[in-house]
Amino acid sequence: MDFNHFLSSYLPDPSYGGTRLYRDMVEQAVQAEKCGYRGVSIPEHHLINILLVPSPLQLAVKIASVTSRIELVTSIAVLPIRDMRVFAGEVVQADMLCDGRLVLGVGRGAFAYEVGRLGTPIEETKKKFEESLAVLEALLTREEVSWDGDYYTFDPITVMPRPERAIPLMLAVMVPEGIYHTARKGYHVQTTPLQASHTILLEQVNAFRRGKIEAAATGKNNRLALQRGIYLARDAADARAKLELASTYYQRFDNVYSGPGIVDRGTIRPLPRKQTVEELGRSLIICEANEMIDRLSAYSEAGIDEVIVTSNFGQEQSETLDMMARFSAEVMPQLSGIRQKSVA
Repeated sequence: MDFNHFLSSYLPDPSYGGTRLYRDMVEQAVQAEKCGYRGVSIPEHHLINILLVPSPLQLAVKIASVTSRIELVTSIAVLPIRDMRVFAGEVVQADMLCDGRLVLGVGRGAFAYEVGRLGTPIEETKKKFEESLAVLEALLTREEVSWDGDYYTFDPITVMPRPERAIPLMLAVMVPEGIYHTARKGYHVQTTPLQASHTILLEQVNAFRRGKIEAAATGKNNRLALQRGIYLARDAADARAKLELASTYYQRFDNVYSGPGIVDRGTIRPLPRKQTVEELGRSLIICEANEMIDRLSAYSEAGIDEVIVTSNFGQEQSETLDMMARFSAEVMPQLSGIRQKSVA
């Protein structure tokens, strides 16, 4: 099982500033490469202070300039708010500037507050995403593409420059049935159970495996990535402090994900949650090394190929960099030899 560091780009205090925020994200990416992570994942969100990366391709190119090995995964690029005729060329250029290390993660968008203000109501994002993905793939794989659909109508065009390789595509999907169909079509899949039970996670894993088997040769090398909130604490007091920070983060996250979307001048208002801090602690993996190894071992045994580690909950940058180094030394080596078990 591999590990990928998620560049959460969380700005709880806007006075910290975007320049410092993005320097921190680049520094974390460099640290991830030093520590042996497989890659880094770069979110995309607009108009709010969590997951704040308006252009994930730009950040990927910057990180590529200061690293040499790690994969650069967009997690995820929101297709319904973009014009695929422009975006396809941007993807090709970014992949070239990233020396062929780009993995294009795409999705429909998660926050109604955000996509609605950018012109696409959340109720329309699924249908628009499906057509946008079809247009994007056509432009990346064929010349002289024309289209006549619900959202795109255009005469023949050829995106230039042409791609020099097949750029890997990863789709963000949460519902098990959707994961199955996505894997069956031969895509990499990124998922998360959020605060759902381990049973839901196993359903997601089994759905991917069923789809991958049916995809046969086209899905042979495809991977399932699981995003989780993870922080390797030094002791119980450190774990509790980070859990308190995570609770505030999710008060903001839930506001725009499933709540009313109350945002004050770009800052999401933290709202009370039904889930207690203790309950949140059971769904996140914020703990000391021995407990973390036990809990992550279950993911490896279930058949997760890669864990996307979300660790930025508002702590100091120095704490995050230190945690990444300790995670690499104390946890990652203990999981390298665990074999997958059946989850049927």
